Amino acid sequence: MRRLFIIFLLLSLLISGCQPPTRDQSQQENGFKDDIVAEMVAKTLEAYALQAAQTGVPNWGMDAPGEQYSVEITQEALPADEVESEKNVAEDLPDSHYIWNILGHRQYFRIGCEASAADDWAKYFGVEVNEFHFQVRLPLSDNPDLGFVGDVTGPWGQVPPYAYGVHAGPVADVLREHYGMNAVGVKGFTLQELKEQIAANYPVIVWVVGNVTWSEPYEYTDKQGNKVITAPYEHVVIITGYNETHIRYMNNGKFYDIQTEYFERSWKVLGNMVIYLDE
Repeated sequence: MRRLFIIFLLLSLLISGCQPPTRDQSQQENGFKDDIVAEMVAKTLEAYALQAAQTGVPNWGMDAPGEQYSVEITQEALPADEVESEKNVAEDLPDSHYIWNILGHRQYFRIGCEASAADDWAKYFGVEVNEFHFQVRLPLSDNPDLGFVGDVTGPWGQVPPYAYGVHAGPVADVLREHYGMNAVGVKGFTLQELKEQIAANYPVIVWVVGNVTWSEPYEYTDKQGNKVITAPYEHVVIITGYNETHIRYMNNGKFYDIQTEYFERSWKVLGNMVIYLDE
């Protein structure tokens, strides 16, 4: 079963290319034939269905370091008529605000948290994103600021040039170019800006470490000589709420509350990196 999945994944990586694409090449690759991509996705889904039938659950060790700082909470989506519709930010932020009508799911790929979060985030805004399509459309690179680093089925916790993941820029590019969303990927976001988005009922994808814990940042120099800050157990979660002392986030479909100081410590490792919707 695993051998079958690896074959399908290698086919997808071959289609994407093995070297970081140039801008012109990226534009050409954005023209993937829908039937080819759909066939790849269908075969991958078939492989996962067979795996699930045999094992019951995926087996890639999603136990994230840092659980001791986060408290899992139960949050159910509210009926549409009970959800606040106004999305204009007030001059003064409320002391607390939570987004209730958002749902998530468990990621399929071992280090595919970015594609999984993009799927959940886009669906909240009414845009359908297939997680498998999304993963294939990400450019490849040894620099996570430019593309996805390593094998998406590789072990979690490594740093480039080994299996790692991708940062905000390329994810936002795919959301804009393939799904028509005005997604913005930036570093240096502030807690105030984050709360403004949440108060406007706009969830935000953030880059943290593990299940919002801390690790030593690692400066990597890519093949072109560019330097980028990375971190072991790079991960993304979706911020869905806050109050005076805590931040609420969604991780693989589950909701957690964490003290703001612990959240900021984890968020800072990769430079307060986010994806938000700019309307």
